[in-house]
Amino acid sequence: MAIKLFERVDSGRGLFAVETISLIYNALTSLLILLLFPRMDHPGMMLLERLGIVILTFVLIFLYQAFPCRLTAFVRMAVQMSLLAYWYPDTFEFNRLFPNLDYLFAHAEQILFGCQPAVEFSKLCPSIWFSEPFNMGYFFYYPMILVVVVYYFLNRFEWFEKICFVLVTSFFIYYFVYIMLPVAGPQFYFPAIGMDKVNACIFPAIGDYFNTNDYLIPGPGFEHGLFYQLVEASQEVGERPTAAFPSSHVGISTIVMIMAWRVNKKLAYVLAPFYILLCCATVYIQAHYLIDAIVGFVSAFFVYQLATLMYKRWFISPVFKLMG
Repeated sequence: MAIKLFERVDSGRGLFAVETISLIYNALTSLLILLLFPRMDHPGMMLLERLGIVILTFVLIFLYQAFPCRLTAFVRMAVQMSLLAYWYPDTFEFNRLFPNLDYLFAHAEQILFGCQPAVEFSKLCPSIWFSEPFNMGYFFYYPMILVVVVYYFLNRFEWFEKICFVLVTSFFIYYFVYIMLPVAGPQFYFPAIGMDKVNACIFPAIGDYFNTNDYLIPGPGFEHGLFYQLVEASQEVGERPTAAFPSSHVGISTIVMIMAWRVNKKLAYVLAPFYILLCCATVYIQAHYLIDAIVGFVSAFFVYQLATLMYKRWFISPVFKLMG
């Protein structure tokens, strides 16, 4: 394993594909900050943070050129993927300025299903035997991604850059949608309007309510469960009233399952229970409307194909050719 980690690779390239798409997203959102500058909460700090990301990217390039091996290549990819934890809440800084659209989605749920599935699901299955497995599936979202990425790194290194690019690009595609489509999800919208209105099937528009309010309703289920508490803790730290439609949890995890299936079907079978629980959990914990999850699943195949096409068009030559 140590031999593979420190095996030399081509040091002649500059930016990796995943760094290129990250810098493009950085530049586009920076331009959007400048356009919305007077209305934003802390645009100057956001621009400085983006500059810091650019500097970090090039510092890692210099590190890689000094020590060109698989390990430093992995570090470069891992840093760009870890920065998704910054880019996700960042979408809220944009869409908080626009009128919230949850009332349209809650109304659509009522028309399509005759109820609010996010409410009814948790009412039907409140016990620990449902709550803990669903919360476990939701919690394993990022571990699932990590498992597949590391598998490619260790066993299919020639495809490693491609799958990192496809994953990060897929996230960015969803993030652009979230910036332009401000939908917070039931866990934010329902407490904002009150459960009395939800039960009466009244879903009022609330304008830019979330620009100054971000109260998150505690999730349903068995509140003393380990995974329940882990999910609650992670949401308290990183969740914002944004990114409900379509569900990137469902979309990205579906893309991860496609990647796992293509490289190792046994790996896909191992991940499948977590994937199914995760998809159910998005509605069960009221993070998403059911239509968010459905569109997240369907959109995953289009997003995967688009990101793959972008990689093929923009980065033709194989990356990380091992030096003889």
